[in-house]
Amino acid sequence: MNYLDWLVIILYVGMVIGLALYLTRTQRDIEDYYLAGKRIKWWQSGASTMATQLGAISFISAPAFVALKDGGGLKWLCYEFGVPLALILVMGIIIPVLHRHNYISIYEYLEHRFDGGTRSLVSLLFQLGRGLATAVAVLAGGLIVSTALNMSTASAIILIGVVTLIYDVLGGIRVVILSDFLQMMIIVAGIMICGGVAISLVGWNQAWTALDPERFLILDFKRWGFSQEGSYAFWPMTIGGFFLYASYYGCDQSQVQRELTVGSVNDVRKSLMVNALGRFPLVLLYSMMGVFVGAIFSSPEALPQVGSVMGMDSEAVSALLERDPDRMLPLFIFSYLPHGVIGFIFVAIIAALMSSLDSGLNSLSAVTMRDFYQRYVTEPKDDRHYLIVSKLITLFWGIFCIAAALGFAAFGEATRQTTIVLINAVGSLLYGPILAAFLLGMFTKRVGAHSVKLGVVAGIFVNIYFWNPLNLWPTAPISWLWWNFTGFAAAIGVALLAANVEADQMVHKSTMIQPLEASSKKWKAIYMLVVGYFFFIILVSHLIQQAG
Repeated sequence: MNYLDWLVIILYVGMVIGLALYLTRTQRDIEDYYLAGKRIKWWQSGASTMATQLGAISFISAPAFVALKDGGGLKWLCYEFGVPLALILVMGIIIPVLHRHNYISIYEYLEHRFDGGTRSLVSLLFQLGRGLATAVAVLAGGLIVSTALNMSTASAIILIGVVTLIYDVLGGIRVVILSDFLQMMIIVAGIMICGGVAISLVGWNQAWTALDPERFLILDFKRWGFSQEGSYAFWPMTIGGFFLYASYYGCDQSQVQRELTVGSVNDVRKSLMVNALGRFPLVLLYSMMGVFVGAIFSSPEALPQVGSVMGMDSEAVSALLERDPDRMLPLFIFSYLPHGVIGFIFVAIIAALMSSLDSGLNSLSAVTMRDFYQRYVTEPKDDRHYLIVSKLITLFWGIFCIAAALGFAAFGEATRQTTIVLINAVGSLLYGPILAAFLLGMFTKRVGAHSVKLGVVAGIFVNIYFWNPLNLWPTAPISWLWWNFTGFAAAIGVALLAANVEADQMVHKSTMIQPLEASSKKWKAIYMLVVGYFFFIILVSHLIQQAG
């Protein structure tokens, strides 16, 4: 990169930090810091949530998965099948219950419905999963940025982590959402530029014939994910994905906190509709970018072209891509795009990384403040005290995630990949049982605190049994996506069984689902359209598969 590219990057980073400095002047209390005074527009919240989904890993790794990785291809689209259906549950049931209370941490609901122990248990599980997942996101982003900017992985981790931490500590959730909205536009522009340049170079027909036809296989209805080979089959991706996304969008503080910044339930539903309808086109866009860029690298003249720019011979470029397919998009950017545009694309990559980190840090801070600091650490204080401590807690989580990422980076490649798989598995171990806890609270009156805690723990242990990480007992391998269902089902079953021996519970009416209000009844027709949209994306996937 030359000075023009660096100028673009520096201007962007300066703009985001400047926005945080401006917004910090308007903060009066932790509701401002964590909920932006509930003054966020629905379209800002929706775009922010979408930006979080499109992180640096998706921007870089998904195209490489489509074009180069063993066992990859457009089956990446299968990740989207469960999203629309899951969001119907979130929009229709979960969000209306959570939004009617003035929660900062959504796990306050569990104390309101059950007891403080249930709240603390699930909050701790969230902090465990989200803290480690955010550290892995910092590591993944550092690996990408280090390749792009020709610096060490440790330096890249510190650079990205510190910049994100500065604007997150200062600006709170408002700067998270507004910067994510800006980042969303930059990311989409970056995808369109890369995809447009690639298709102009390779041509439409060659793009569809250059890759192995197996990479265009999307729909697999025959396998059920009860083996490693069936992980991307239709049924585990749809059924397991439903429970994963219902928990992620409805019971994960990093996502729901955005929805609590929006003033009304109907506006929250509009925000979530942005994701229900918008995620698949966006994922399709960057997956097709993978097809077009992959077609370029399959042509005989590509490797010499890339080698001449990067100062490598063709064999070295080929070996590099075989060893690390995620280098495909950065090599394409350096080799085929002009300066200035290169800087803009790497701003898009940095923006994608930041959008994944900032919400994680702010949500971890909110949960730590509300569920632990205010309950266990201190006597009631004034608003200024809590605001200052909230920023210090955000700083703590940022330092933790940066330090953990540096620790993971110090491992050897094999150990590091094992660590990433391990931490990603933690999310699927927890999502189903956590979803079960919230839905048991909303749908049942007789399940009490002891029963729901037994259910959550049982769901986690059932998933550990299926995972069997140390191979201590004989078990058939199943797709990790099924863990979201098995954990949910086990938690529900055990909690209901345990409730049979407990006394009837006194349940506050506001913790239960309510009869549909007039505005909600109008949404029933919209939910049916979302169901139709689910079948539409299946049809689109089938047509793409046939064309390939």
